[in-house]
Amino acid sequence: MTTEPTTSFEPGALLHDPETDRVGEYQATVGPYALLRPVGGGREWQAAPTSLRVATPEQRLSAGVRAANERAGRATWGYAELDRPPVPVADCETCAEVAALRRAAQAASDASAETDADVLMRRHHRAAHGA
Repeated sequence: MTTEPTTSFEPGALLHDPETDRVGEYQATVGPYALLRPVGGGREWQAAPTSLRVATPEQRLSAGVRAANERAGRATWGYAELDRPPVPVADCETCAEVAALRRAAQAASDASAETDADVLMRRHHRAAHGA
């Protein structure tokens, strides 16, 4: 089932982006781009409005199942807190050092180094603090 292209969508409509082969919830059109958010939430992406199509029932179901699996996986595998940075333990020298690395990365707008510091802090928490 192929639908005709359109550049006018209702907010919340589920659309298929053939360039990324993803289904997203239409948010708005900004400039020449449509903004889509993954089903279940997440970071928006830009797409060419003329390439978007209304998602088929199969695509909608697949995107919904993927979102449910991701939610269940985060809770089951202990990743529920990945959206928030780990908190340093008071009076721990290593925690303080890694927190300083994170602050320096934030000050430099270095998201990669900031993520690296979060990973180091989580590893340290598991090894030293049993968290």
